[in-house]
Amino acid sequence: MSNPTVNFLLPEASTNSTTQSIGILDSLNICAYSIGFLFGLPSQFYVLWLIITGTGNGVAPEFFILNLSVCEIGICLKCFVYTLSYWFLHLSTLKLFFVGLTITGRPLFQCLMCVERYLAVVHPVTFLKYKPLRYRVICCTAAWIIIIGSCLCCLFTMVSQNIVYIWLLSMQFLLFFSIQLFCLVAVLRALKQSGPGQRGRQREEEHNMKRRVFYLILVTTASMAIIYGPYIIIGFFTIMINEFMHPLWFIAFICYILSGFVDPVLYLHRTGKLSCLRLP
Repeated sequence: MSNPTVNFLLPEASTNSTTQSIGILDSLNICAYSIGFLFGLPSQFYVLWLIITGTGNGVAPEFFILNLSVCEIGICLKCFVYTLSYWFLHLSTLKLFFVGLTITGRPLFQCLMCVERYLAVVHPVTFLKYKPLRYRVICCTAAWIIIIGSCLCCLFTMVSQNIVYIWLLSMQFLLFFSIQLFCLVAVLRALKQSGPGQRGRQREEEHNMKRRVFYLILVTTASMAIIYGPYIIIGFFTIMINEFMHPLWFIAFICYILSGFVDPVLYLHRTGKLSCLRLP
């Protein structure tokens, strides 16, 4: 590889921040990190507060969203650490550890949420069987163990072997995106089918509800494509040519940062906190 380090989800433009001035790409990185921290942290804390206080559906039904919000808060704090690491090199080890939280935490919890929606719509009997909170706790505990393992893996592989990091990033995103896409497509197909024996007002209400859910899941699918698609394509392209294309990585990085606001916006809309935003 032409560059010895990898920055967050974006290859760094400079290799020594103490001997080189901050360039244009580094300045853009700092701006992106600042946006992710300043806007992401308050929104995630607000979602967390709504779930804990029971403003939504309670803690049990929103347990996966609760864990996703905790993970997103960690990502926001990591944006702050990455910004400081441009001037304080002793934070380099900490920021490498946190990378696993980003490349594994968000997609893993999103994947659990998609599987839950898939079971609820396509296999409702199985969903009711595994609906109790204890099953969600078991899944989230296993997820956090995997996330910590990913953090340790990034800590020990990213310093000297960028190709390992690129493979880990690309394969994880491809796996999670494939699972989520399968679940969401199956849910969308099921929602398009009208239930038997529905007439009059009941059928119209059911149709309106399905239409709202349809657009909600459609937005989620588009968000996933924006988050993971660029990284999957650019990751395998980088492996093939064995060279970083910084502008392409930066575009994918911006998509990742901005797409992080989709989940809290959708949750706030669903709980009625963003009534100004209405789905068709």
